[in-house]
Amino acid sequence: MSPTRANPKTVALVTLGCARNEVDSEELAGRLAADGWELISDVGSADIALINTCGFIESAKKDSVDALLEAHSLKNDGTLRAVVAVGCMAERYGDELAEALPEADAILGFDDYADISNRLRSILDGQKLEVHKPKDRRSLIPISPAKRQEERQEFKGSMGQASAFSRKRLGDAPLAPLKIASGCDRRCTFCAIPQFRGAFISRRPTEILDEAKWLSENGVSEIFLVSENTTSYGKDFGDLRILERLLPDLAEIDGIERIRLSYLQPAEIRPTLLQAIVSTPKVVPYFDISFQHAAGTLLRRMRRFGDGEKFLHLLTQIRALNPEAGIRSNFIVGFPGETEDEYQVLVDFLSEARLDAIGIFPYSDEDKTEAVTMTGKLETELINERTESLRRVAEELIYERANERIGQQVRVLVEDSETGEGRAEHQGPEVDSTTFLNSPRTKFKVGEYVDAIVSDVAGADLVAQPL
Repeated sequence: MSPTRANPKTVALVTLGCARNEVDSEELAGRLAADGWELISDVGSADIALINTCGFIESAKKDSVDALLEAHSLKNDGTLRAVVAVGCMAERYGDELAEALPEADAILGFDDYADISNRLRSILDGQKLEVHKPKDRRSLIPISPAKRQEERQEFKGSMGQASAFSRKRLGDAPLAPLKIASGCDRRCTFCAIPQFRGAFISRRPTEILDEAKWLSENGVSEIFLVSENTTSYGKDFGDLRILERLLPDLAEIDGIERIRLSYLQPAEIRPTLLQAIVSTPKVVPYFDISFQHAAGTLLRRMRRFGDGEKFLHLLTQIRALNPEAGIRSNFIVGFPGETEDEYQVLVDFLSEARLDAIGIFPYSDEDKTEAVTMTGKLETELINERTESLRRVAEELIYERANERIGQQVRVLVEDSETGEGRAEHQGPEVDSTTFLNSPRTKFKVGEYVDAIVSDVAGADLVAQPL
């Protein structure tokens, strides 16, 4: 029997990690709301706290554990009766996490998502659920991408996906992520994501379009297409160009003003996709490209392709199509065996690349990845020294790139009415710089688009005068 709407059980969702986790939380919220649960924001006032954890890097794991412990500390002060972990860290570590963190009343894996309401109700009824035992999720679907869509309905539940569209917005921002695929088929030696997210599978275009329409009807004007590897979209349909045909269909949806793509693999960026991004109306010229390093020798040890020269050629192609395109990337410093020469190749590449946003991360061992067993591990002190040095270089380069934009016309999506802060087309959400509208006599509304001219910089951020 579901909770009644006259006396509903309450649940508070706390989301850690990336935009893909945000979508997962809203899908969980949709299923719970449909079954009569009331979603509230105050963890201490809820019957149950559902913590959607991140298990990507060490700092994210710590944040997830801290969130679980913080929620547990509220159990004696309010109505909170149970704290439950879901998400990547819960899926990845399962019984190990349960043993190390007895403060969590349950650790649920992706397989539990399809029946999340009954799982939470059982916990509130005092039942002890079986502890989730992690497995390599790449084995859950056929090895051949072409076979995956044929058997999709059979394994869809095991991917944590509902059999029908289910989502509830947990905020009112004018931007929302839209997941177009799950999993990853790449075998980067430093990354464990495929093990707990599974092999790559695309969502059907009709599902994506339906969800985009729903988002538009619920106050969203910018959609951010997310996945573990967006450039692989369509491989399991046997047609990588489906994404290029999907973009115009998304652009035709009433209310959608911007479409942004995330996480593009440089080795998979084809000329037709570049052309589609820069020529399709409403698709912003924004390129979130996963370079990770620039030394070809080191990239091979990562099981990745390309090198600094090839990457610079790709950037030249992008800017030939749109000189004002925004480009961001992340880089790993101190990978096993990284020599001083290889590190210098990365420094030189960044100096030439003129990127708008640069993320620098120190290498750390990730459980059950190939890199853990590699020789040539660098001392932590050296990794930290190189990381901080490169971060200083990156900050200066980003500042220089921001200065290059002075005088450019930008279209800013307002996200804070008090400060006039928002994002131009070349600025992605959460991790990139922002633009401040310099108009003290005018108050802009959240969700409004404002044309402006960049007049100054504030670090990596831009200051623009509205037209």
